[in-house]
This record gives sequence, structure tokens and C-alpha cells, in this order.
Amino acid sequence: MSQGSALLRPVTLGDLTLPNRVVMAPTTRCRGSVPSPLHALHYARRASAGLIIAEGTLVSPQPVPFVGVPGLFSDAQVAGWRRVTDLVHSLGGRIMVQLWHAGLRPLSSTEIASAIADYRCAAANAVRAGFDGVEIAANGTYLVAQFLNPRLNRRTDAYRSPSLLLLHILDAVHSVCPRVGVRLSPYWLPTDSTPPCPAYLPSEATLSVYDDLVPPLTSLAYLHLRGPALFSPDAFSRYRKLFPGFFIANNGFSAATASDAIDSNLADAVSFARHFIANPDLVTRFALDQELSLADKAFNYAGGPEGYV
Repeated sequence: MSQGSALLRPVTLGDLTLPNRVVMAPTTRCRGSVPSPLHALHYARRASAGLIIAEGTLVSPQPVPFVGVPGLFSDAQVAGWRRVTDLVHSLGGRIMVQLWHAGLRPLSSTEIASAIADYRCAAANAVRAGFDGVEIAANGTYLVAQFLNPRLNRRTDAYRSPSLLLLHILDAVHSVCPRVGVRLSPYWLPTDSTPPCPAYLPSEATLSVYDDLVPPLTSLAYLHLRGPALFSPDAFSRYRKLFPGFFIANNGFSAATASDAIDSNLADAVSFARHFIANPDLVTRFALDQELSLADKAFNYAGGPEGYV
């Protein structure tokens, strides 16, 4: 790849300058609920990314979807993350964090209000921890995505409106953190290892919810869209046309297709997850056209340094 490739060109994200458009996507690795020096080393080795979006980080002690997922609801976690951000920043990197609530069961109106307050507190803690901003996880099979999915949202109160929870969360988070992004995907399947669940397959009803949701999100620092399992430029262009701000595309990209996406204005930047797991020097490998290593899935959630740092 040429040094002049679109993927390697700098870009501004608000008042934050990214030296390239290679974004590290949030990647669950289950290395501990309180960030440790191991987390700091993991992210420091990937500091050459234009932007790091740290792994899905819980906003409250419950529910816990996986053992070893970090949070941002305690002073110990804030201190642990501060070591991470200080090291990344000392190496010239930029790092945001994804805020995550698993959902997992229906919530009462009181519990919804509590969850929104948890997001606000976690965002304030992210600022204390030195992050450059936060991303709201609104994709996958978890809390916000459950509300956005008309096949799952069967509420009879105000939150029957699919986008209302996300909008209330954004209002709360923006009150304490100026740089906020959102990760969305109407295309997401439950996991790579389970059969497709009809409730999560995209339908015109689901896509219509996102068509209505995206245009008003003008206060976002960026929109981060995960595409369908089978790579499709049309899946990204549908929402690129609806969102006027900074647009990050994810899923199925190679260096070449990512650069083409930027050149064709399909995206401002492209995020990578699996490639960053096995290639901490991914930006350099892209620049030099070097072969990429493949991650050993046995170590994805295994704990410890092997397959992590």
C-alpha cells in the first residue's frame, strides 16, 4: 500500500487530529474487571492506530455478560484505565472507550432511569480516566440494540419508541463528556458461532428504525457502523447518506477495500478488530504491504498475556 493511500492519510475528528484512518474497533478480551498493566501494554502496542476504541466496558456491576469484562463504575477501575490512557497518550496515541450495558432481561421504568444514570456516571469516570471520549454500544444483542429492534421491543410505555432510550442516554452522557460516538448495526447476528436468530436478522422494519434514527444524531463526534456478515458497500452507503458527520465503517474490510471506501466517500475511517488482535503494528503492516498474522481464537477470551499483548 502506498504511503499516499487514503487509509494512511490524516484526518480531523472534531478538534482531535488522527494521523491515519485505521481505527482499532472495540474487542472483548476478558482480561480482568479492573484494568491492569497487561491492559496498558495491550493498548500501548496498538497506539499507532489513528484512534483506539477500547473494549466494551460495563457501566454498572450488574448484569455481567462475561467474566473478566472491565468496567467504569469504581475508583479502582478508573485508576486502572488511567494507567492505560496515560501510556497510550505518552506514545502519541488517541483512545476512547466503549460504554456497554448488557441488558439481558426486561427493565422497569425505574431500572431504565437507573441505567441512564449509570451511563452518565461511567462517562464522567471515562473523563476522569483520561479517555479522549466515549462510544455508546448500540449494536449487537445488548440493551440499546434490544430497544432499537422492533422484533424485540414489546414495551407499552414511552420506550416503545425504539430510539428513545438511546437518545436519553446520549443526553445524559453529553452532559459530562463532550466527545461521544455511537456504534450501530441493524445487520448484527448474535455471535459468529451460533445459528442466525430470526429476531436479529435485518428486516425492512428494522432498517426503517435506523433510517429514522440516524439523521437526527448531529451532535455525535462520529457514527460507527458495523456492516452485515457478508461485506456489502451498499449497507454502508445507505447510512452514510443519512449521516452528515464523521463516519467509521466496520466489518469485512481489507486494506485495499478500506482505502477504496475512503476514496469513494463511503467512510471517513475504517475500523478493524480481528486484524488488530494478531497485528498490533497493523498500521505499519498496511503501509509496507506486509502479510498479516492470523489470531489464534483459543486465546481470544483465555485470560493472561498469550495472544493478547
